[in-house]
Amino acid sequence: MSADAEEAKIEHDREIEIVVNAEQHVVHKRRLTFEDIVRLAFADAIFNDDIVYTVTYKRGPHQNCEGSLVAGEEIYVTNGMIFNAKRTDKS
Repeated sequence: MSADAEEAKIEHDREIEIVVNAEQHVVHKRRLTFEDIVRLAFADAIFNDDIVYTVTYKRGPHQNCEGSLVAGEEIYVTNGMIFNAKRTDKS
């Protein structure tokens, strides 16, 4: 097995419990994108110019304890990390 394949298997086997909009989720990646978080919060998420998403977080690892995410960013997650996502329609 190649080093990349072995690392991917380890990454997939990892279970990290996070909370998104007061609902517990188990993820298998150490890094999540803004879009990943939005999709966990809103199963029907649509990314276009008419809808704006806002994501904030707290209880993260020391390199990113709390803050906000914007489209295109990614973040390291840890067990117990809390995310709040809001959806706003521009119309």
